[in-house]
Amino acid sequence: DLQLVESGGGSVESGGSLRLSCVASAVPYTDYSDWCMGWFRQAPGKEREAVAAITYDGGSIRHAYADSVKGRFTISQVSAKNSLYLQMNSLKTEDTAMYYCAASRTFTICTGGGLEVDDHTYWGQGTQVTVSS
Repeated sequence: DLQLVESGGGSVESGGSLRLSCVASAVPYTDYSDWCMGWFRQAPGKEREAVAAITYDGGSIRHAYADSVKGRFTISQVSAKNSLYLQMNSLKTEDTAMYYCAASRTFTICTGGGLEVDDHTYWGQGTQVTVSS
């Protein structure tokens, strides 16, 4: 199975920035396969929620964001496709959560645009982000 390892979490004051990284154990996709990767987060006592996703659909690349992070977070991927990043700016206390990297199987049409838990098969162990006021 594909392994995903996140890093880059930590503690920061409100208004600060962090950059999360996710490295996959292999390059799981080809240039023309349908697939997606994304970032999710889960705060204590709350359900896991989508943060951002990249979807490859027949050669087209799309980015999607949760409304709560639009304009503050940016998802990106290196050309080798085995690394995924999340640049988080203007962090707020409500961004505090465990952040997870996720990936779909190859040749998966991510019907939720990569923002649905069910779009993904592989998950990392998570990296903690804590934002203090």
